[in-house]
Amino acid sequence: MDFRYGPGPAELILILFIMCIVLTFTAIKVFSFCRIFSKAGYSWAFGLLMLLPFSQAIIPLILAFMDWPVCKELRLLKQEPGSGSS
Repeated sequence: MDFRYGPGPAELILILFIMCIVLTFTAIKVFSFCRIFSKAGYSWAFGLLMLLPFSQAIIPLILAFMDWPVCKELRLLKQEPGSGSS
C-alpha cells in the first residue's frame, strides 16, 4: 500500500504550469491598464490598483464616468482665443 501524502511530480508540474499562465495573464492585464491610465492623462501607477480584488469592478466604472485630464486639457485649448477653432 502507498500511503504517501501530497501531490506527486505530475501534479506539481501541472500546478506550476497553471501558476505561470495565471501570472502571465495578470501581468498582461496590469500592463494594459497602466497604458490606459497613462493615455487617459492619469499616472500609470493607477494600473497597479488592478491587483486589488474589488478594484477590478470599480476602476472600469471610474474610467467610464470620470472626466479625463486629457479631455479637460483639450477643452481648455479649444476655448482659448485665437486657437483657430470655432
